[in-house]
Amino acid sequence: MKTKLDDSRPIYIQIKEFIEDSIINETIKIGERVPSTNELAKFYNINPATARQGMNELVMDNILRKQRGVGMFVTEDAKEILIGNRKKQFYENYIVPLQDEANKLEITKDQLIEMLEKEGNMDEN
Repeated sequence: MKTKLDDSRPIYIQIKEFIEDSIINETIKIGERVPSTNELAKFYNINPATARQGMNELVMDNILRKQRGVGMFVTEDAKEILIGNRKKQFYENYIVPLQDEANKLEITKDQLIEMLEKEGNMDEN
């Protein structure tokens, strides 16, 4: 588990993102039980209601499902949903501003692609 929380963002969001990252990188696998709100509260020394808020958002997003009396488990579609959401955020937070700046600087699409390939050495997926 991520060992420290910081003051830069609300704690429940950090809890939520920790669970999301753990699902994406498969530290927590599909169908697996996630730490309970009480376990998270004890580990991070926070109020269980704070941990619950992050977990409840994951339930509402169909990332986790509650099994009464047993705990919360990763849904079958969790990783796919999370990656789709992250790709959308990536597009909005990075690609759109990149395109706007490229347009201001009169950088063509081909030039932009060339820059990305040269600088990023990105793997082909």
